[in-house]
Amino acid sequence: MMARAMQRSLWVVAALLLVGCVTPIPANRQAMTPPSISIGTHHPYSVSVKTSGGSETDGLGSSNISNAELQAAIESAITDSRVFQRLIRGSDGSDYELTVTLYELNKPLFGGTFTVGMETAWTLTRTSDRRVVFRKGISSTGVATTSDTWIGVHRLRMAVEAAARDAISQGIQALAATKL
Repeated sequence: MMARAMQRSLWVVAALLLVGCVTPIPANRQAMTPPSISIGTHHPYSVSVKTSGGSETDGLGSSNISNAELQAAIESAITDSRVFQRLIRGSDGSDYELTVTLYELNKPLFGGTFTVGMETAWTLTRTSDRRVVFRKGISSTGVATTSDTWIGVHRLRMAVEAAARDAISQGIQALAATKL
């Protein structure tokens, strides 16, 4: 009787672990924001940020990056790095508008080490005359291994977030190197 109850408990735990392992988790802004970006130039202008190309994580797919979370991570990186003097939320009243488009997010289906590739396009436009002053395609990579976590959906989310961190870091450094 005791052995049967213990076996039943093990099946319940296994089922709960399985359900937890197959539910995809969306990437979040805190994990996508680079911890610190060292730049030499700080522009004395204001900027607003727009993102596109992201997608929501659904219950049956895999971890994705939503436009709102990507935008929030980029805004945090701009504020933390002080690459621009001021961040303006919304499109009204900023000196420049940064548009970041997520073109491609290549994710593995299974494995021990997950390597995610990400392609983004960064465009900075002066709002006064709509002149594009900066345009750059950024390729980034994120890796997560079983030493990070043995749960596959968590490992995939971590690799997606690492790819986004890499892209944001490259983008901020490239913006800082641009003469405005």
